[in-house]
Amino acid sequence: MNVLSISPGTLTSLVIALSFAAGLNVYATVLSLGVMARLHWVVLPGELGVLQNWWIIGASAALFAGEFVADKIPGFDLIWNALHTFVRIPLAALLAYGASSHLPPETQLLVTCLGAAIAAVAHGSKSAARLAVTPSPEPLTNIGLSTAEDGVAVGLTWAATHHPVASGITVLVVSVGCLGLIWWGFRAIRGGARRMFRLEQTI
Repeated sequence: MNVLSISPGTLTSLVIALSFAAGLNVYATVLSLGVMARLHWVVLPGELGVLQNWWIIGASAALFAGEFVADKIPGFDLIWNALHTFVRIPLAALLAYGASSHLPPETQLLVTCLGAAIAAVAHGSKSAARLAVTPSPEPLTNIGLSTAEDGVAVGLTWAATHHPVASGITVLVVSVGCLGLIWWGFRAIRGGARRMFRLEQTI
């Protein structure tokens, strides 16, 4: 069993890694944490121990199963991801809040905001990637990308609980690239909107 240290550096790294995983697939992240805690593979910090409750494990498993299917349907996955902007980021913030429950209130607030910010980067990069591949005529690209995201979410959750510092540093480096992807997606949307507007003017 891996007992997690709750030193400030370790906790921050853990929150960064888990928040990124939650930004990709929050249900897979919560399910993985709950199962590992239930099997006594890890001892989660703060109030995250509640995730090993069977009701939470069951609910997250059912939601993960639903997302596993919905997130692989071209076109519908864009709607699904847009709606989950209001799910992944708040739940990632809640995970960060629970993990830092032993900290002073002002520090806990900072950790919570950090979790939400990292989740927003992961979620935004995921949405940008989907925007890029959805126009492809075949569904295999969407299915492969979605499956890879699910795998990364589960694998990163495991890595975060066993090697939090290394996982946190890796996520910070990856997040820089993700910000570039988000910016590219924003420019693509803006460029497409401008082209549509010009087309309407010529009709």
